[in-house]
Amino acid sequence: MNDGPGNTGNPGHLGESREHDGQNRGRNRGQNRGKGLGQDLGQDRGPRVPPPRTSVEAGGGTLPPATRPPAVPALEHRVLMSLLGAWALAACSPEETAAVEEHLGDCGPCAEEALRLRDAVGLLHPPESLDLDPGLRTRVLDTCLERRRPRIPVPAWAAPYDAETARLDALLQDIGDAEWHAPVRLRWFDGRGPVGRRTTVAGVLTHLRCVDGLVASALGLDDPLAEAAGPDENPYGHGSPGIVENSPAGRTEAYWRAARVPPTRAVRGPWREQSRAVVRTAAFAGGGSGDLTVSYGEYELPLRDAMVDRAFECWVHADDIAEAVDYPYEPPAPRHLHGMVDLAARMLPLSLAARRRAGLAEPAPRGRHLVAAGAPGRSLRLEIEGLGGGEWLIPLDSPGAAASLDHAVAHIALDGVEFCRLAAGHVPPAEAAAGHSGDRTAIKEVLLATASLSRL
Repeated sequence: MNDGPGNTGNPGHLGESREHDGQNRGRNRGQNRGKGLGQDLGQDRGPRVPPPRTSVEAGGGTLPPATRPPAVPALEHRVLMSLLGAWALAACSPEETAAVEEHLGDCGPCAEEALRLRDAVGLLHPPESLDLDPGLRTRVLDTCLERRRPRIPVPAWAAPYDAETARLDALLQDIGDAEWHAPVRLRWFDGRGPVGRRTTVAGVLTHLRCVDGLVASALGLDDPLAEAAGPDENPYGHGSPGIVENSPAGRTEAYWRAARVPPTRAVRGPWREQSRAVVRTAAFAGGGSGDLTVSYGEYELPLRDAMVDRAFECWVHADDIAEAVDYPYEPPAPRHLHGMVDLAARMLPLSLAARRRAGLAEPAPRGRHLVAAGAPGRSLRLEIEGLGGGEWLIPLDSPGAAASLDHAVAHIALDGVEFCRLAAGHVPPAEAAAGHSGDRTAIKEVLLATASLSRL
């Protein structure tokens, strides 16, 4: 690397003068002022490099024109001083550059001024990052899609899954081999309190691939759990007590047991192919395929909701991975985040009912009873602010009850990302940043039911 612009005649000359100037300026300022900077530098650097010999001194012959050093013109001091700015900007001719640098070896004040000018030029050209703008890929793809619509478009309900798997794939492309084994703690809320499970970055990806297999099977694609266990083996074996076999937790435990060896970065390829096959198959199947049923063991979801659920979990676990490898990660696009919030809000009545059946909910207020399906009952107004915002009325007494603003007994306000983190079990209900008013028991139960939506 050159020491400065235009420093072509004598490499290293001014770079060494900077070091010497800082060392000797204080102790020898009066002693050396009349000697000139070039004389002082010669003492530190050793003998001055002699100029090239002429044809007579070399014993005959002449130098080729391309190798002859530029002639050094004889210029006055004031002219050389006026050229210092141009020299610092590398705007001098070769002859002027040679004359200036020859002069800097003999004139201390001009050498000091040249150092200051060269530093100033460096400040005019700050270093720029060579990394591409993170949003460049998205802008290019959006522009391409606006100009030429795809022949077979992805259904709107599959777009969040398509976007979140693509974002996670981009994150995985940037991490190194060792980071695939970085520890990750999966977190959720089991209805009573926070629960965790330790794994690795590669383990998280196997978990996503395994649960995505529920959607893949519904679309007629291969089930990765059967692939891991082999054709003649029961993939579930002896599962953990209390875990439903075809639930996400049951499938994950079975997959990890059947794999027999710790997962590595090799899982990225199969996961990537499966996620692309799911999106491609959903696109070819058309919008009507959204009514297909996907079984989660204890409950079922239509495919259109299951795809949003898988997009939500992909984002949550991608954020877990990004945190483990110290990588920034942003929330989903607002329109996709809105769909995730909407799905969680629609599942809250079922979560409230499940807590009542399990004996985890507080007793209903005196004089209140479960209402008939379709009848108006007590409701809670859920207000989501920021990204993915909106309002939802949550029936409190029965999943089949009709939510009614006239029967609203409480109000909760939450940021969209905070609500999703609560629904993922990443924020304890008591610590959720929620504004609220009204019936405190109803507010507490809805926050607990939101956290209870989470799972392994």
